[in-house]
Amino acid sequence: MRLIAGDGPDLALIHGWGLGSVVWQPVVEPLAGSWRLHLVDLPGYGRTADEPTSLAACAESLLASLPAPVTLCGWSLGGLLALRAALLAPQQVGGLILIGSTPCFVQRPDWPAAQPASLLAGFADSVGQRPAETLQRFVALLCQGDRQARMLTRMLLGQLRQEPLPSPAALQRGLDWLRDTDLRPLLPGIRCRSLLVHGEDDSLNPLAAASWLAQALPGGRIEIFPGTGHAPFLADPARCVELINQYGHATRAH
Repeated sequence: MRLIAGDGPDLALIHGWGLGSVVWQPVVEPLAGSWRLHLVDLPGYGRTADEPTSLAACAESLLASLPAPVTLCGWSLGGLLALRAALLAPQQVGGLILIGSTPCFVQRPDWPAAQPASLLAGFADSVGQRPAETLQRFVALLCQGDRQARMLTRMLLGQLRQEPLPSPAALQRGLDWLRDTDLRPLLPGIRCRSLLVHGEDDSLNPLAAASWLAQALPGGRIEIFPGTGHAPFLADPARCVELINQYGHATRAH
């Protein structure tokens, strides 16, 4: 984890699968005027040492590295991790901002708004052999449905080249977390206010999953970005920053 000096309450930015903390670049500077930012690199990403761990153990380790109170802002897999952390330490986590997130990534008999298990199996088959190629394919997939897909794909491929590739073990472990995690039964244990930011045309985590999550979380509300895919904070960083700052002001006023 590395700290970006900013002014204000503490906000941790937690990246998703395949792309490290560099993915937050477009929003870091504007957010640093209102928050003290903690850019988190998960185990095996960036220059963070890899360590075999469960989602819950990773959430515990994350919490141990952060102050209290802290607002957690997680994108995609980072949103799952933020939810898990909020369940573990309600006294530390003062707020949740969930971007492109879902409580359950893989389809279940009672949960159609998700991906088939075969999608993750396909990535798992290729990630050990051809990690760079697999991540390029993933970037193209997450940009699908966005009216700025070409620009976003270029930006994310450029970021992939900027940083060391995540370790194959870390990539595989993230796929396992996505395959096995279903936080729906635990959500009543979350006490803090939640802001959900979601692309209307998200092809990885369908909008229906985020709408359900916003209803299930106490004090949850959702902001939908039209014409946008899985990365609304990259497609419209200015609106995303404005929403996060408004959320921060409202949380402090409570």
